[in-house]
Amino acid sequence: MEKRHSEKVTSRPSPSDLRDSAAKFIPSHPTLPKLKKAAAVCTACPLWKTGTQTVFGEGLPTAKVLFVGEQPGNDEDLAGKPFVGPAGKLLDQCLEEAGINRDEVYVTNAVKHFKWESKGKRRIHKKPNAREIAACRPWLDAEIDLLKPQVLVCLGATAAQALLGKEFRVSIQRGQFVESDLATHVMATVHPSSILRAPDDETRRREREQFVEDLKKIAPLL
Repeated sequence: MEKRHSEKVTSRPSPSDLRDSAAKFIPSHPTLPKLKKAAAVCTACPLWKTGTQTVFGEGLPTAKVLFVGEQPGNDEDLAGKPFVGPAGKLLDQCLEEAGINRDEVYVTNAVKHFKWESKGKRRIHKKPNAREIAACRPWLDAEIDLLKPQVLVCLGATAAQALLGKEFRVSIQRGQFVESDLATHVMATVHPSSILRAPDDETRRREREQFVEDLKKIAPLL
């Protein structure tokens, strides 16, 4: 499949960026189970104080496809598992329509704790800031290094800009494969939660269809 961009757009943190990060929590000779156990006690950024628990990635260690979202939501924070709330259920449905088995992929987030603010009795998602994303980056890098995915898909702007650089625009480059040393095939598309937030049924239907079309580009690569 033809790549749309010749210039690599990977954004790896420099050593100076890792001083106040989760790097010190990464175990030697890591495995996914070791990483998950170590991440459970991570205090690299203040979000550990308000999140119920660390929500680490989940899926087959041999998965060829890695999906990276922004952060766990309320349901994920309570369950301790990624993509189990409404957005996760929509992702499951769209993967099935695209001919991709959710059980054969790995899903994770750029930030492993739920960042939220109170609205009445509800906990409402709040976008993580650059400091929190950078602090959590070593966990994501370790997952990528272990999985060595054939296909990496960034879901939403936060994940895309964390991995592909601050200049990357999902609104312009969604569904396009870009050159990156993260994986053989790298793409960004919208986060399924954005589809759920669509202002009306017709917009939601169109956004869902386009999301499935983006995912269908992955199936032939597996």
